[in-house]
Amino acid sequence: MIRFIYNLLWPVGLLLFLPGYLLKMFRRGGYREKFGQRLGLYDVDLRKRLTNRRPIWLHAVSVGEVGIALKLAETLRAQNFVLTTTTTSGFAFANANSLPSMEVMYTPLDFWPVMRRAFAMIRPEKIVLVEAEVWPNLVAEAQRRRIPLALVNARLSPRSERRFRQFRFFVRRMFRALDLICVQTPADIERWTAIGIEKQRIAVTGNIKYDPRDGDVDLAPASELSRRLVLFGGSTHSGEEEILARIFLKLRPHFPTLCLFLAPRHVERVRQIRKQLEAMSLSVRLAHEESQMDCVLLDKTGELPRWYAIATVAFIGKSLIARGGQNPVEPIVAGAPVIFGPHMENFAAMAETLLANKGAIQVNNEAELEEAVRKLLQDAEARRLLVHNAEQVLAQHRGAADRTAKLIDLLASRIATPKG
Repeated sequence: MIRFIYNLLWPVGLLLFLPGYLLKMFRRGGYREKFGQRLGLYDVDLRKRLTNRRPIWLHAVSVGEVGIALKLAETLRAQNFVLTTTTTSGFAFANANSLPSMEVMYTPLDFWPVMRRAFAMIRPEKIVLVEAEVWPNLVAEAQRRRIPLALVNARLSPRSERRFRQFRFFVRRMFRALDLICVQTPADIERWTAIGIEKQRIAVTGNIKYDPRDGDVDLAPASELSRRLVLFGGSTHSGEEEILARIFLKLRPHFPTLCLFLAPRHVERVRQIRKQLEAMSLSVRLAHEESQMDCVLLDKTGELPRWYAIATVAFIGKSLIARGGQNPVEPIVAGAPVIFGPHMENFAAMAETLLANKGAIQVNNEAELEEAVRKLLQDAEARRLLVHNAEQVLAQHRGAADRTAKLIDLLASRIATPKG
């Protein structure tokens, strides 16, 4: 009955949210490519490639989740995958980094006729959902076809737990259809059991995103930047670029070799950011252009982790003005000391652990950020100690991908047990 109401209201919701959704897609670009896949419409060549394959279906939202899916695919025994992603940036990143045996597609909309067409074409052996991508029709169709379902790197914040507990009657059946939930810490078990999940379905595997596997960092090519002090803004959001530029202008007289490197979260903003910085009398170039400038802008999706290697000090975006924060682990893996603002809700557990172990610095405003950057730029030993402490925190998650993969490999044996 609940899913019937969900499907009944689904077209209404689509009409309400479609204009904003299309506007966002238009701004980010690339929305026309393979758009039919979102509606469960697939070309003849794709159908031929998937004939008789029975792949593992990995489902991720955007770049961060796609990175987890790719890392997991490299670890699983299987060599046959379909990777679906929701955003155009995630799709581009997946295509650029996918395995030879992996088919990259757009996620079908969670409307029952669309989802049924997708299942009929993909015919997955197992389905692995990354972090929080649990959708009613996807789960129901997998259950109907008795396909094992796993949720990996499962994310359930205290706020989400409270919301799900209020509506436990509506969501419990969907979550209980999952054969396996791989959580990041022991504390996560309590939150999942609180919304009605049996403990035997839950396993603590660590965070795959924080699993510092050998060879993860493909360093940026050597350039004049690697020989300069670099104030690095990673995954910045609107307003943070101007803050970092002001700090850079104040600090440059004291650090003549200082350069500002900005990697905006959405690369379609690069042109606008460049105009803003040039209006502040900064000389600006793109990362792949060869010239010595005050400020460098990264304009390619998926390259941020390797560029972190040039950072003398790294600021984590979406944490000072916007809310949520971005991934603090990528700069740590690349050996960069990390500073972030007061808003790290999306990575709260990791941020708290880093702060408790003196592996990162948190600031509350522009003035505090300027002072923290100044201190780190003039103290190489403080930078080294900050990175060392952060790496010790990451070591706790080493092997998360391997532990998760082993549990997924065992899922086939559970397919014969229908769930009510």
